[in-house]
Formats: sequence, C-alpha cells, structure tokens
Amino acid sequence: MSGTEHSIAFGPYSAIITARGGALRELQYLGRDLVVTFGPEGDIPDYRGVICAPWPNRLADGTYSYAGRSFRADLNEPERGTALHGLLTGVDWELRDHSADAVTLAGSVEASEAYPSGLEVSVTYRLSADGLAATVRTRNSGTETAPYGLCPHPYLVAGSSPLDEWTLELPAQEFLAVSADRLLPGGMHEVGGHEFDFRVPRRLGSIRIDHAFTGIIRGEDGLAAVRVLDPAGTGVELEWDGNWPWVQVHTADKPTGRDRLGLAVEPMTCPPDAFNSGTDLVHLAPGESHQAGWTIRALS
Repeated sequence: MSGTEHSIAFGPYSAIITARGGALRELQYLGRDLVVTFGPEGDIPDYRGVICAPWPNRLADGTYSYAGRSFRADLNEPERGTALHGLLTGVDWELRDHSADAVTLAGSVEASEAYPSGLEVSVTYRLSADGLAATVRTRNSGTETAPYGLCPHPYLVAGSSPLDEWTLELPAQEFLAVSADRLLPGGMHEVGGHEFDFRVPRRLGSIRIDHAFTGIIRGEDGLAAVRVLDPAGTGVELEWDGNWPWVQVHTADKPTGRDRLGLAVEPMTCPPDAFNSGTDLVHLAPGESHQAGWTIRALS
C-alpha cells in the first residue's frame, strides 16, 4: 500500500503527496500532469517521486566502511547486487504539518548494521504561483558522525507527445560513465562531442540515459535548471539550489507498458556509490543538520 495521501493546491497547481516514501504522487498545472503519476494503491513503481536518503542511487554490494566500521544494507536491487536509494523509500513518513498549499512529512533512520547513526529527515512541499517548491531538512539525531547523501526522484512530463519528441536542456559539463551490467560508476567524461551534450537544447530522440552529471552551469543566483519541452508548446522545469552538485537524468527505459513515460531528473548531493568513493559525501556530526531544495514549475 502507498499509504495515506495529502492533497495541496494553489491557483492552477495541485499536488498529492503520499506517506509512503514521502513521495510526490501527482503534480498538475491546469489539469496537466507535470510528473509521471502512480495509483493510490499498491507499491510505488520505479521509485516515482520518492525521497532517497541517506544515500541516492546505487551502493555497490550494499556494503561500505566508515570511521573504521563495516556496514551492510539489504540488496533491494538484487539483479545488480546493489542497495538502491537509501533506507526511507519503503516506509510511511509521519505527517507533521498540513495546510491548503503545503505539507510536511518526516521519516527517521535508526542506527543499525546498515547505518551508523540516527537521522530525522523531513520534507516540505509548498505550492505557489511559482510552482512546487520542496525542501528536505535532515538532522543527525544520533551519537555518531554519519555519511549522508540525498536525492528526490520525480519523472518529469513535458506534454502529451512521446518522450522521443521532447527537447531537453541540461546545464552540465561532465557525466559519470557506468558499467553496462550493474550501472556502477566508472570514469568521468566531458559532454562536449558526446551524445549527452544537451547544454544547447535539442530533441531527445531515441537516446538512452541513466547517468549522473556534474560540472553544473548555474546562474548568478546559484540556481540551475533542467527544462523539457513538448513540441506542442508545453513543458516543465526542475530548478535546484547549490547544495546539489550532481543531477541524475534517466530516460525511463522500462519494460513494455511503462517504457519512456517521463524523464527522471534527480538533483543529488553526491554521485552513485559515494559511500565507497567518498566523492562529495556529506559528513553529519551528531546534532548537525543539512538542507537542500528544488522547485518544479510548468513551462508554456
């Protein structure tokens, strides 16, 4: 079951948030879907809209060492031998606040063989004329310093045309290569001269992407945005602040029936398998907090 749901609305925007995974189940503008939705019953498919913490993406073999101790998480992606998207996607988050245009949910991580300390994680979704702004705040509630990473997991929808016809703008200068079998990190590459170069907007076509990008190009305000446009003139933008040096982009290549339904755009505080590489890893001391935010808005 996806658990209790919470609806919010403001002007032309409306959204539904689920307790399960703190997930954004639905976001609409004038009745048009801006994200790939899912039903109110059953499991959340493809991690749509969930909050991934305390690590984003894949943790190789579900194992890592930190501060001289070894940890092991359950392999929820056994076909690739990885622990995927942290420890909070399959649990129900508690309601902390709910108004007509905003909702706050909270989830907790306990110290265990998978993680060295307790965490309190909260997400606030707030609608305004500018779209849906979301903020995740995490505090180390335990007694040990802990590694930490984060990402949201929405699949954006530009419009009614097939994904292959959408135009993508992705302000990133580098991407992380991954292994074909397990999608685990390899070397860094420049996007220049590569099919992953979408710094100038262009049509997606049949390209397949499931990679982390960095070297993010930001405006003077420190913000960056991925924009996706439908040839019919509609579109959607995900904008994120400077606390996310990475963004995962995935063309949602799935089995027949749910193939390429949307474009996953996931700001990340660190790359895949960062608990092993240490790259851009946040180290949260007891009592210390971390905050990061993003906004999804309609384009037309």
